[in-house]
Amino acid sequence: MEVKLDKRYPLDVSPAQAWQVLRDVKAVAECMPGAAITEQTDATHYKGNVKVKVGPANAAFAGEIEVLALDEASMRLQLLGKGADRGGSSASMDLTATVEPGDTAGTAVLVGAAAVIVNGKFAQFGGRMMVQVSDMLLAQFADNFRAAAAALTPPATAAAPAAADGATTAPAAPAPAPPARVNEINGLAILWSLIKGWFAALLGKRA
Repeated sequence: MEVKLDKRYPLDVSPAQAWQVLRDVKAVAECMPGAAITEQTDATHYKGNVKVKVGPANAAFAGEIEVLALDEASMRLQLLGKGADRGGSSASMDLTATVEPGDTAGTAVLVGAAAVIVNGKFAQFGGRMMVQVSDMLLAQFADNFRAAAAALTPPATAAAPAAADGATTAPAAPAPAPPARVNEINGLAILWSLIKGWFAALLGKRA
């Protein structure tokens, strides 16, 4: 089963800060709850895993990531990820992410387009539920991405101009602290999303 996603996430950081995170594959993996890079085999290939916990149950997916493109000029990253668990389920994702300037100065937009293919037990949930789960995971990822980018030092700016009387203008107020990162996948929230989706589909059929 294949699911296609197109997302835009506004960021209250500069494009340079956002790109500094996006161009670092390890940093990107850290933004995905439950994911970790365990090994870099060469300049464009990595090995890693994703862990999911739902109550007392745990699941682990081992996989590989290949960097297909990394364009500094256009601030674009393309990745191909593949993974599988011991139960026979597998998934792959072709992701293209780009940093664009935001509507106001000093802001950016993280734009992502992905094609996700799942096989095995996860495919039985259907496309609608998979989209709901993907939306939830990507929202958690975007929050972590914002926190990672906000923690970086912004590009240097010119000194404040002196006023007519020789005094300098007051410095800008410090930015609010970035939100804490979510370090593991919210399995219970995902399960609840699946249950709600299942009931919605069931009621829709009966109607």
